[in-house]
Amino acid sequence: MVYDKLKELILSQFGIDEDQLTPDTDIVDDLGADSLDVMEMLMALEEEYGILVVDDDVSELRTISEIVEFVESKIDAK
Repeated sequence: MVYDKLKELILSQFGIDEDQLTPDTDIVDDLGADSLDVMEMLMALEEEYGILVVDDDVSELRTISEIVEFVESKIDAK
């Protein structure tokens, strides 16, 4: 569920094809995301799932699977 929502956000934000995304896709190296792109994505996930993401967490999130695991852990902690 989180993976599908994140994939939807990335496809919309970067205008890429779905087949370019895998759980190991690095959003910075593979997609060229900058810190603003990452923050926009995470803010959308915060709103979607009612979680809070602090700046310290953001720097460690690089791959789609890392982001999904992070969001799922925040959801579970609620």
